[in-house]
Amino acid sequence: MRIVFHGENAASFSHGFADLVGEADITVLPDILASEADRAAYAAADVVVGTRFNTSLPRPAGLKLFHVPGAGYDAVDLGALPASATVCNCFGHEQAIAEYVMAGILARHVPLADADAKLRKKDWSYWAGAPERVHDELAEKTIGLLGFGHIGKAIAVRAKAFEMKVDVANRSPVPASERVDRSFTLDQLDEFWGSADFIVVSVPLTAETTGIVGKEAFDAMRPSAVVFNVGRGPTIDETALYAALRDNKIAGAVIDTWYVYPSPDKPDVLPSILPFHELPNVVMTPHMSGWTSGTIRRRQKTIADNVLSRAAGRPCTNVVREGGSADS
Repeated sequence: MRIVFHGENAASFSHGFADLVGEADITVLPDILASEADRAAYAAADVVVGTRFNTSLPRPAGLKLFHVPGAGYDAVDLGALPASATVCNCFGHEQAIAEYVMAGILARHVPLADADAKLRKKDWSYWAGAPERVHDELAEKTIGLLGFGHIGKAIAVRAKAFEMKVDVANRSPVPASERVDRSFTLDQLDEFWGSADFIVVSVPLTAETTGIVGKEAFDAMRPSAVVFNVGRGPTIDETALYAALRDNKIAGAVIDTWYVYPSPDKPDVLPSILPFHELPNVVMTPHMSGWTSGTIRRRQKTIADNVLSRAAGRPCTNVVREGGSADS
């Protein structure tokens, strides 16, 4: 079994991988396959773990499994992969992303850092005992979840632990339950936008979801609303988001997924062509919300289980596309 981990992201899952799959020929390759040896190793792979595939890469004719070490596979040209290859993705990031969202919300409502900084200067601005010194709380606030997959469900569990109300907008109807107070379908978004104090976008990037949060959405939101993007950057219209923040149409945003990303030839870039970094009402993070030791551990196990299943001719989990028989 020749297993290739392609690129820096995939390489994170290679450490200790042999302990999970047993005897295997494991190769870790850089993002750019500059040498003939690297390209030959890629072309000979039975299994590729990687975040992208296109016609610029060598075509591994005998490929049995292409495994994305994450949920999104929009950078994988499925049509360019050999028909023999089963394509899988993996999750395991929802716990971390849910914690990130709750941390972002709590930071706005429990001002620990600001209280600490002030008290070090003998400023008792948050001292209990006077109504003008109160700070806010999460209980009874409404969180609106655009998308109710792995991430949305994990956020809902944690929001309910804080006694929040949970509204959901999803392509398929979500019945009301102990975790969901109100549900909207995508043709009811006009009503959904104004229903929540926090809007969390976690939908995958598709033709349908590109720009799904645009100017009309921001116009319909509460002026006190805070928007989170933990899905894919372009699901929120870049220009509309910047304008809404610049003009204070909404109270703020916490953005983890972006419009411009580093590349080997441009490693130091801002995450947008627009000057979000100059705005005081946005928290900017570098696509880090799901990147924890727990995520790596859970995803590594999913990948290893699928490698063993594919080799044994058993069904894989999280299948994006079925491939031919393992002997083809």
